[in-house]
Amino acid sequence: MHLASLPSRRAGARPDSPCLSDETVGTLTNEAFAARVEAASCVFATHGVARGAVVAVRLPNRTDLVVALFAAWRLGAAVTPVNPALAGAEVEYQVADSGSRVLVTHDGLSLEGVTTLAPEDLTATDAGVDVDPAEPDLDDLALLVYTSGTTGRPKGVELTHANLDAMTGAMVEALSLDERDHSLLILPLFHVNGIVVSVLAPLRAGGQATITGRFNPQTFFATLETARPTYFSGVPAIYTMLANLPLEVEPDTSSLRFVACGAAPMPAALIGRIEERFGVVLVEGYGLSEGTCASTSNPLDGVRKPGTVGVALPGQTVAVMAPDGTLVPLGERGEVVIQGPTVMRGYLNRPEETAQALKDGWLHTGDVGVLDEDGYLRIVDRVKDMIIRGGENIYPQEIEHAIHAHPAVLEAAVVGRPHPVMGEEPVAFVALKEGASLDEDELVAFLTERIAKFKLPTSVTFIDEVPKNPVGKFDKPRLRTAVAPTSASAVSSDEETS
Repeated sequence: MHLASLPSRRAGARPDSPCLSDETVGTLTNEAFAARVEAASCVFATHGVARGAVVAVRLPNRTDLVVALFAAWRLGAAVTPVNPALAGAEVEYQVADSGSRVLVTHDGLSLEGVTTLAPEDLTATDAGVDVDPAEPDLDDLALLVYTSGTTGRPKGVELTHANLDAMTGAMVEALSLDERDHSLLILPLFHVNGIVVSVLAPLRAGGQATITGRFNPQTFFATLETARPTYFSGVPAIYTMLANLPLEVEPDTSSLRFVACGAAPMPAALIGRIEERFGVVLVEGYGLSEGTCASTSNPLDGVRKPGTVGVALPGQTVAVMAPDGTLVPLGERGEVVIQGPTVMRGYLNRPEETAQALKDGWLHTGDVGVLDEDGYLRIVDRVKDMIIRGGENIYPQEIEHAIHAHPAVLEAAVVGRPHPVMGEEPVAFVALKEGASLDEDELVAFLTERIAKFKLPTSVTFIDEVPKNPVGKFDKPRLRTAVAPTSASAVSSDEETS
């Protein structure tokens, strides 16, 4: 299925059925959504947007972002979503690197040589041109999603219409989505997870989506009870906050068929707490932008193994590879590699990095994993996060999961700190649940019964909140900077995380 024609097809089949909702416009029917997409495409066309162009969209979570996405596709153009929290120079870099000549933004940011449009500009009905829908090829660029840039300048991940077709088709099949499904979007729309899982997949299935703004655990369940979605997708940090709400919070979750988790591995203990407390089925998956979002998932109907991220999604092959390029036997650790129609075309204008990431026909994820005898994948850690202490390989996630098992712990992150003799040593940053108390000696004693002595953190820093990046993952580069020998900085919850 070519998603560019989705708005018109939905409008033709069921014009009065709900399509998208947000706090700004309320609910748009299929017919109203298609009309807005058509109007926006005409506006884009007057500013030179055509097949092969790239439109930059820098908006908070709102329907206008989805309208702009489909409007660009209607013209055969691609979209690069821009994190609205980025500083001006960071926005300028992404817009220039992507080759965008049109920027849709909510705050009037002006860049030299770039046409700036406000969301309200896209609703103009007097654009002066009539645009016939383009017929883009499935191999044409659809999305240009920029990585977080923790190892240098952010890279543009090139995702084609074929990638999106394969990914949304796999999500519809794996999650049994149909016209009765209604997703509640709580993740940022500048990230591929929010776009694919919470918007494109339900719309493709004939369902609808409600778009929310910034996640707030205090108001989330009120929104859920009003919207009555059948599912939502979150990250471990979101579920941690929900699990830590006061016990008197007893929301009505009866509309939910399931909830999903991605972006980072989720401790099995936290999955159990969420399922037991809120009476929901939590399906954990795994993927990355370079794979168009998801590559594995615990089955919705079938055996779910907490602590794993499930089995390969339809159409994809997931394996574990040794450093020499050979696939390792089941039960052995190695780098997770992926094949299939969801694998990116490459990194924009970065042939060497593309060749490295797609070496020998596999997408190299940089994650260390283990496949069990049933094909369930367990993510051990990131290759670059592994700590080598006196020749012993230590995976921080193993320590984090052990820390998380303590009833007083809300969240924990472990990084390596340089050591003059041992090479590196693990250090932990821990946030406690509200009202809980715990000291370093008590925590180390607790861990001594659960992990080997050489894995024990040599120091524990208690903080109000573990810093996270914009997609909810622990900001480990910042933590490593904080413990570097030359660093005088400290991690504090009062500082704004990047």
